[in-house]
Amino acid sequence: MHTALIESLLEYEVGSPAHFLFNIETAFHEGHHVVEERLTITPSMKVRNFCDERSGNRFIRLDAPKGLLSVNYRTRVELHPAPVPLHLEETPVTGVPDDVLRYLMPSRYCESDVMSRAAQQLFGQLPPGIGRVRAIESWIHESINYFPGFSDSTTSAQEVFVQRAGVCRDFAHLGITFCRALNIPARLVVGYVHFEEPPQDFHAVFEAWLEGRWVIFDPTRMAPIDRLVRVGTGRDAKDVAFATIFGDVRMTRKELTVEEGDMPPRPPGASQAPPLLTVVNA
Repeated sequence: MHTALIESLLEYEVGSPAHFLFNIETAFHEGHHVVEERLTITPSMKVRNFCDERSGNRFIRLDAPKGLLSVNYRTRVELHPAPVPLHLEETPVTGVPDDVLRYLMPSRYCESDVMSRAAQQLFGQLPPGIGRVRAIESWIHESINYFPGFSDSTTSAQEVFVQRAGVCRDFAHLGITFCRALNIPARLVVGYVHFEEPPQDFHAVFEAWLEGRWVIFDPTRMAPIDRLVRVGTGRDAKDVAFATIFGDVRMTRKELTVEEGDMPPRPPGASQAPPLLTVVNA
């Protein structure tokens, strides 16, 4: 059984009392099982946790006083990737479930309405199905240059298409945009994965809705897609930011480590329920 040992450390200098919303904990998702986890907040303060039932995204809210803030999250996760069939059909719009329909709409970073003509010119003549989404994935990998630091928090898919450069979230946004422009529901997935070439960081990929299931794609091809530990799922980066901050705050440190390994399978009948999060206020 494949496992991942993950640790993230975020440190901030808080200029005046500020409110934080973090999305750094492993999501509740059928693709993996949380064996253990620990969250350490320094200095000591009240922490509120909640989970979005629709996405499985887990959030931490806290009010930080002026001074230094440290957030350390550690977890060990068992991965249970599902095999992907070689042939999957696209779902007609009339057959898209109500809760998936919103992933057909344009969003802040994915202007599928503006990019419709480009999507049709590039992929409109290809046979519908998973092969067409694979073609989108390959086109982005071959046509967009991966340049760390090239884009910023406001860069949209249309800008990436014009500039032909970006980072993983830009690659994913462009994949989502092309899919939606072709009436294929698509969404962003952010998580932890081990990179052969550090530094480690959060990684963004996209999912497309094909024949009644979500299938994950990674145009960067930087890491094995079945090793991704999901943290956030949403329409685009606005839904899955690892930190949303209200106040005068400066990040001073961000460190992520992902170690992979294998462990014997759990005995039959062992509980699949995720453990309660241990919160330590240092």
